[in-house]
Amino acid sequence: MADKIKVKNPIVEMDGDEMTRIIWHFIKDKLITPFLDIDLRYYDLGIRRRDETDDKVTVEAALALKETGVGVKCATITPNAARVKEYNLKQQWKSPNGTIRSILDGTVFRKPIIIKNIPPAVNKWKKPIIIGRHAYGDIYNNVEYVVDRPGAAEFVFTPHAGGEKKVLAIHEFKGPGVIMGMHNTEPSIRSFAKACIQYAISEKVDLWFGAKDTISKQYHGFFRDVFADEVEKIKDKLQATGIQYRYLLIDDAVAQVIKSEGGMLWACMNYDGDVMSDMVAAGFGSLGLMTSVLVSPDGKYEFEAAHGTVMRHYYEHLKGNPTSTNSIASIFAWTGALAKRGELDNTPEVVDFARTVESVVIETVESGIMTKDLMLIAEPKVDKFAHTEEFIDAVVERLRKKLGGRPIFNKRIF
Repeated sequence: MADKIKVKNPIVEMDGDEMTRIIWHFIKDKLITPFLDIDLRYYDLGIRRRDETDDKVTVEAALALKETGVGVKCATITPNAARVKEYNLKQQWKSPNGTIRSILDGTVFRKPIIIKNIPPAVNKWKKPIIIGRHAYGDIYNNVEYVVDRPGAAEFVFTPHAGGEKKVLAIHEFKGPGVIMGMHNTEPSIRSFAKACIQYAISEKVDLWFGAKDTISKQYHGFFRDVFADEVEKIKDKLQATGIQYRYLLIDDAVAQVIKSEGGMLWACMNYDGDVMSDMVAAGFGSLGLMTSVLVSPDGKYEFEAAHGTVMRHYYEHLKGNPTSTNSIASIFAWTGALAKRGELDNTPEVVDFARTVESVVIETVESGIMTKDLMLIAEPKVDKFAHTEEFIDAVVERLRKKLGGRPIFNKRIF
């Protein structure tokens, strides 16, 4: 092999947990470092390291990402009580993704990977449906209380700068029940709207936003109005690029998405985005075929797979048993970060390499080589599946053949 491709500026690498951590190092050692001269700013976000550092390592990684502009992240554990016991942790640490989102003020976009022989469950879907999830507030930062006796539930707002306290009746309980309070902030909603608009422009797709302002006239209506305001500010650019913005009721959006061919960015409030991203992933075949990118309003990017740490496969791996774990979304996390780094650095050879790896992955599956989860839904059917490392090795072999004699930007690199 001749000279490696030079990646001009660093990428923040965030390691993770369990089976995805195993896959992560296969990808890095086989598909990334042999081909690229790259400065990876490494942070171990595995649960043991987060516990050792009292989760400071997550904050350090997020701040490094703010500095460099591009990061790539492996899936990580968000521990519950059982995980605290399993890993002997100090406490139930917060989601690393939530911490990073908060520091970057970012919006999460999930996009399916289209492969010809992995047909979507919704047969009309031909183009990717990108989900933009507002990953702040609402039910995920709620306050809730189980009512165990009769009483009055009230909503109270007390202004800090003086003025009249606002008290609204919620419900007069005659017996047991449950109550919940949610919130959001205008700056967060506005950042969400801006990120969705910019991402729609970058992807050259129409932008939809759905809420339920007919029922929640103030809470959901506030989201609707902020979106409309931000779209109005940039309407000339949207028109120039041929991008249309649509506001729909969320139930209408769901119905129209099912009947459409895809090819839009669907902006969703927090809970809707959580649910609809999994629906779209399943509809296109698998969470293993869903990419995820966190985008900040000031143009910082963090790429990862949309799925979790594949715990069940990890336990089999620890027993010494072979696994067939889908690595495609993790590979596309790396290529997404590389392509964005190359775009920002104006190094087209890096972008070309990333897109070449993506095409090779798709070609590998379309040739009939795939992991077990895809074998079960492939059409036409295949009669065997590849184990975890076998699939990555097949991608590497195909990549070497494709790049072996081909000049990239007038420079032969292999």
